[in-house]
Amino acid sequence: MRTYRMPINVHFNRLWLRPLFRGIFRLLAQVRIEGKEHIPRAGNYLVAINHVSIFDPPFIIAFWTEPLEAIGAVEIWRKPGQAILARLYGGIQVHRGQYDRALLETALQALNSGQRLLIAPEGGRSHQPGLRRGLPGIAYLADKSKLPVIPVGIVGTTEDFFSNAMQAILRRKRRPILEMHIGEPINLPPVHEKGAERRLALQRNTDLVMKKIAELLPPEYRGVYAS
Repeated sequence: MRTYRMPINVHFNRLWLRPLFRGIFRLLAQVRIEGKEHIPRAGNYLVAINHVSIFDPPFIIAFWTEPLEAIGAVEIWRKPGQAILARLYGGIQVHRGQYDRALLETALQALNSGQRLLIAPEGGRSHQPGLRRGLPGIAYLADKSKLPVIPVGIVGTTEDFFSNAMQAILRRKRRPILEMHIGEPINLPPVHEKGAERRLALQRNTDLVMKKIAELLPPEYRGVYAS
């Protein structure tokens, strides 16, 4: 498998983008983070998050202890505003709604090269707090790489977060709260099955990750994993 190489300009951009994001989020919100002790001090891993809005990836990237390589929809690199940040920070582009073998190979290259990979198993923004059924990509990557998955629950990054934050600042009211709840690393069961049984096993592992994320979220955020 080829080695994953990050462009040198992206590496340096992350040195100033992450503290910039931290400053912006601290200006706009009250930031609360729990579970940082669960982040491994060495080695690589996958980070799985719930994905409500465009604010989730920059929020976790800003406050994580190490730079994260992120998977994002290819459309982000084309949208005004978002495209600028995406090109500066970099990441792995995915075509949503279809099987993307090139994405999986690139993601595995990144993991095998020592990167820590951020992924939203739901496959895209939910636009509302409730969790949707996770897709099996996260389980496939964990199985192939033999790496742990760290579940993370994010609260407060709703679509109206920015407008609410600006109104609070302008009116000198209490700023909204952003929460990041980091769970213990999960080592998923190995998948030995073939064909249809393998797909079912990968989905079971994905559901296991999603249930762990749900446990880190308030009831109204758990969606299909509420029970």
